[in-house]
Amino acid sequence: MDMDNKTESLRNMAALLSEANGHRSRETVTIASGAGVLAAGMVLGKITASAKYIPSPAAQVAGKEGAETATAVLGHGVDATSADVEAVVIARDAEVKAAMLVYDASVDDATKISAKTTQLAAVGTIVR
Repeated sequence: MDMDNKTESLRNMAALLSEANGHRSRETVTIASGAGVLAAGMVLGKITASAKYIPSPAAQVAGKEGAETATAVLGHGVDATSADVEAVVIARDAEVKAAMLVYDASVDDATKISAKTTQLAAVGTIVR
């Protein structure tokens, strides 16, 4: 019998460990067009000029200033390849699972991941 292996993507809200009562931890935001297909658990930053979110890069990117600071974790996977999309994020007063977080490709080592963890803690999202 021939068996194929299948890789399952992260489930929606799988990164969430605990949150405040009444969904106070959640917020609906706009993911900027061009961000691509984003998995649940993606660490996001907010572009200051547009107030839209993208995967939080390791360093400042021209035209996307502000997003280098991690401020939220994407709750549900989205496709923002060709249009802005609304999405639910974990934005405050929550705990998230470190092993289920997804980072921008530029966040490629333990030092950069530690920085993102510190940035999330500053908005009340604790990485466990």
